[in-house]
Amino acid sequence: MNGHALPKEAFLGQGGHQDQEGVSLATAPLTSNGRHASPFRVLIVEDHETFRRFTCSMLGEIAELQIVGEAADGLEAVHKAEELRPDLIVLDIGLPQLNGMEAARRIRKLSPNSKILMMSQESSADVVQTALREGAKGYVVKMDAGSELLRAVNAVIRGEPFTGVRFSAHDFAAFAQGPE
Repeated sequence: MNGHALPKEAFLGQGGHQDQEGVSLATAPLTSNGRHASPFRVLIVEDHETFRRFTCSMLGEIAELQIVGEAADGLEAVHKAEELRPDLIVLDIGLPQLNGMEAARRIRKLSPNSKILMMSQESSADVVQTALREGAKGYVVKMDAGSELLRAVNAVIRGEPFTGVRFSAHDFAAFAQGPE
């Protein structure tokens, strides 16, 4: 195990390429040598540096992911999303300057192809519902990040909604498509 409480086989995608760590992202196009043509570009937005470092470290272990930027507040997130146009944005909700929900609204307009995965200490189903309605494709509670972050990233990149085991009794399907 890699120290993040996630069995490698739990992250394997259908038909994806497996790297030396046993992690696979199913949707990246493969080159003739079996490697991904280009990594998925990721922006990490978290105001607590220790947790941002944890997230970068965890996702940085995956060969198919490239951390292209970091932001510590919502306004910086919006600017970096517009500038970098990442494939995936891991976005905290409780951010200074501009909260994550409002940042997600703005990012959707400026970088509509970026997929948003919210990660927050908030564990209320109402907050998850709001995040999905605002355009997030997935939601991870920070307390569960060690066991769910990699699965969430894999699901969101494949275009599948993710809300984790904690919310398995809830039906978020109506909200998982985001705003019209």
